[in-house]
Amino acid sequence: MIKALQDKLTGKHAPSILENQRGQYIMLLILAFIWGSSFVLMKKGLQSFSANQVAGLRIFTTFLLFLPFTFRILHKLNRKNLTFLLIVGFIGNGIPAILFTTGQTEISSALAGILNSLTPLSTLLVGLALFKTSTGWKNILGVFIGLSGTVGLILNGEGLFLTGNLWFALFIITATICYALSTNIIKEKLQGLDGFSVAALSFFLIGPWAGVYLLTSNFTTAMAADGALSNFGFIVLLAFFSSFLAVILFNMLIKFTTSLFASSVTYIIPVFAIFWGLADGETIKLGQFIWVGVILFGIYLVNQKIKKS
Repeated sequence: MIKALQDKLTGKHAPSILENQRGQYIMLLILAFIWGSSFVLMKKGLQSFSANQVAGLRIFTTFLLFLPFTFRILHKLNRKNLTFLLIVGFIGNGIPAILFTTGQTEISSALAGILNSLTPLSTLLVGLALFKTSTGWKNILGVFIGLSGTVGLILNGEGLFLTGNLWFALFIITATICYALSTNIIKEKLQGLDGFSVAALSFFLIGPWAGVYLLTSNFTTAMAADGALSNFGFIVLLAFFSSFLAVILFNMLIKFTTSLFASSVTYIIPVFAIFWGLADGETIKLGQFIWVGVILFGIYLVNQKIKKS
């Protein structure tokens, strides 16, 4: 069963889905839906555990989920890709998990959503500065249109979002830079590995460190508190969907598109947050639909292929 699932994620099925633009947009929407739900799960986890514990539990649980598969692909880990996988593991997954939970302890989810949408811009800048990535003017324009659409969407739904200790916004901004570096490295330096292997091996390298941290924290005491078990369950769901499944899909998407297009998933996350609110009895304004259209147009431009002269 394990081998069958791994074959589906690493075999010929993945290219057939992602070779065309329709499949790429579907994958983008799936990722946005998953990550759009992660903020609620993190909020639940923070009711019983500290920010670092939520991040540690998320990473360690994801490590355990990957472990049965990882043993089959350990031969792919070598001296050539070790450094890049460590960067993807720590900078692309571990550190952002801590930064996001820490940032959300002091700033509103609306502000976190706006700042998270800086990821494509960070990806563009890091790609140009460190990897000399080829980018067309339409792609650059799409980045800024998508960002303006996200800001407009959130501001249209939230009257007050500049609340709390705004210095904690720096944690979210730093996380977007971490994502940008990791995304570009996967695209430029780990082309020899499929998306599943990148995810599994990177968590294999950081998972034990998260386990050691949990053992040295007051995790057992926190688990004994009322409601901790159910909140622990929310963190397990967070690990399975937002890290185990979503990271595999995201890495696959990077392989078949561009790092810039894959990172534009952050523009759609607030869209799903609004629809979660609708399901919870909230109303949607006409202006929000307009901003959703702006976002989608921006993503369309980001995914335009560069014409070679």
